[in-house]
Amino acid sequence: MPSRLKFFRGQRYQHLKKRCLQQQSLFEDPEFPATNASLFYRRDPLQGVSWKRPGELCADPRLFVDGISPRDLHQGSLGNCWFVAAASCLASEPSIWKKVIPNPREQDWDPGRPHAYGGIFRFRFWRWGSWTEVVVDDRLPCRQGQLLFCRSAEPCEFWSALLEKAYAKLNGCYEALEGGNTAEALVDFSGGISEPLALDEGGFGTDPEKRKELFQQLKKAHARAALVSCSIRSLPGEGPEAELPCGLVRGHAYGVTAVRTVHLRRRNLLELFKVKKLQLIRMRNPWGTVEWNGAWSDKSPEWQKVSQRNRKQMGVTVRDDGEFWMSFEDFCAHFTDVVICRRMNTARLSCRRSWVEDLQFGEWDPQKRRAGGCLNHRDTFLENPQFFFDVSGVRDSVLISLQQEDTRQLRGSGSGGHNLPIGFELFSVEQNRTWRLHRIPPRMAGSTYINSRSVLLRAEVPGGRYALLPTTFDPGQSSAFLLRIYSERPARLRAVNRNDPPPPRCSCCSGSHQLITSVCVHRAVGLALPNSSKGELATTPALQWVGLDDP
Repeated sequence: MPSRLKFFRGQRYQHLKKRCLQQQSLFEDPEFPATNASLFYRRDPLQGVSWKRPGELCADPRLFVDGISPRDLHQGSLGNCWFVAAASCLASEPSIWKKVIPNPREQDWDPGRPHAYGGIFRFRFWRWGSWTEVVVDDRLPCRQGQLLFCRSAEPCEFWSALLEKAYAKLNGCYEALEGGNTAEALVDFSGGISEPLALDEGGFGTDPEKRKELFQQLKKAHARAALVSCSIRSLPGEGPEAELPCGLVRGHAYGVTAVRTVHLRRRNLLELFKVKKLQLIRMRNPWGTVEWNGAWSDKSPEWQKVSQRNRKQMGVTVRDDGEFWMSFEDFCAHFTDVVICRRMNTARLSCRRSWVEDLQFGEWDPQKRRAGGCLNHRDTFLENPQFFFDVSGVRDSVLISLQQEDTRQLRGSGSGGHNLPIGFELFSVEQNRTWRLHRIPPRMAGSTYINSRSVLLRAEVPGGRYALLPTTFDPGQSSAFLLRIYSERPARLRAVNRNDPPPPRCSCCSGSHQLITSVCVHRAVGLALPNSSKGELATTPALQWVGLDDP
């Protein structure tokens, strides 16, 4: 669904750059000044920090050096591996990074036209149902002449440092980026929907069939420009980012940069007519170093089973750059969590599967009695906001995404900044129902409840009308939310605010409704099928009450 571009804090890149060029000055951003307030909200100020422009750090600064690559990024002294891992995924997909970094040539340094450089850059992030443009100046925090935070492997390349600065501005300051979920950044980069997978709970490490299905799912998603990240969950009581003997790091996010099936070399004549395939996956550590050291690592002898030509096509490197390959079996045995961020194809004319998007904004508000909590609180559950949507046809696939308003920028104010546990429940309701539920019907499906910015449910549902109730886990909590539904046919997602059916036209004589009776027809005989190639009944039963005393 197309939406208008928003400008963060009202700053417009073209207007600001034009003014700088007219005044022959470099941009200094008053909304994100080069002070400690832009760095930290809780930490003590660091000694020896200075803000420098790229031209003060090298002789020939560039936005990109030899293009953009996942290998460009190196995490700095900030604990934001989740963001850097997501940025590595971003760099691997041109159709996405070109949206986040619009018109890079126009923003870049031009040695032949130094007067056309204004020290100003812009980046776009998907926030709250629309793309938001964030403007920054090129002053970057440094210490001892080196960039303090995210930097590129090339000393003269600055796209990653400037992207991180724009994201820090969007979220309040650099420190606000400490600790996070890769899924959040992936959605902000793409506008897609994120689907988390718990590998340790799905039996992927022990069940070969499940592992094969997961590999095909990741391979298909990666081929369709989905962004994928993975991590190993920390153990209780374990410190952050614990390095394991195998070279992997627990409590640390990795970006998935390739999913491949490779053909292994035949070792002798007996295997001349046998074709052995192996499933491999490539990841990148945002530190730019510390890699897996087991089978299929950079220097492992297993690579002798792959021809030199195939190794070159796969981009196999023997250097400590943070990027490495693993067999998919080892991957499922070591990693515990995967996040797939899919960009939903909503184009009407497309060779690939197309989806119809519906979205609605809402809020949980205790003052309006619209914050009833989850199903554990049955007395107040139906006070939550209620939405209806329709599924036409016999069956349909639906993807439902619930996202709460991002509050990371509030961390510095002391007024919150942490996600609420959220989820939703799905119920089948009467086809002609247009008012809110007052009794809890049988549950059709529901999401898990988690303190993540968004939750997702994928479901196959029969035709009919459905009630969707987004909730916080506990009652009485406040937040705004965004609800998105993707289906093969229009679902007409809509908020339902009316508590009762509309009164009869002659209500002045008969009074208001006292009793509502729901009648569901489960079976009918003796009905002639209409002339329909699909054999669907288009019959509506007509009910008539007999007797006046007790209908």
